[in-house]
Amino acid sequence: MPPMSDINTLRRVLRESRTMAVVGLSADWFRPSNFAAKYMQAHGYRIIPVNPKYDEILGEKCYPNLAAIPEPVDLVDVFRKPADASAIAREAVAIGARTLWLQIGVINDEAVKIAESGGLSVVMDRCVKIEYARLFGGLNWFGVNTRLISSRRPTWLPY
Repeated sequence: MPPMSDINTLRRVLRESRTMAVVGLSADWFRPSNFAAKYMQAHGYRIIPVNPKYDEILGEKCYPNLAAIPEPVDLVDVFRKPADASAIAREAVAIGARTLWLQIGVINDEAVKIAESGGLSVVMDRCVKIEYARLFGGLNWFGVNTRLISSRRPTWLPY
């Protein structure tokens, strides 16, 4: 089981984190990083894009790396290849972030060890948008309304 994957911990991390640096955020609307960041932004999170290719994404100033961010960051959300995660974990520790969140497919045990030894909570191989929707009731929103998963009891039985 990946680090910090129990429901209570995920809920706590998402509730306590209000400022989210998204490393590898793309300006392309169709990329998963953009979709997830836009969703979290729409749900009250301050998104800080981290990508040296852009000056601005989603109406926010974009930074080349975590060290360049001039304000405190609660959560570092990583949309980069697993090989890059260890260096990003070191940066997250250096800036005093509270959580390192490695997106689906970003699996790096060394990054987990670096972050945890630096005092950070770690979530690995999970999507921040999916977890937020699952834990705070957004699974019925656009793009995920399959009516297959719900926290409510059905008023009818499927055939």
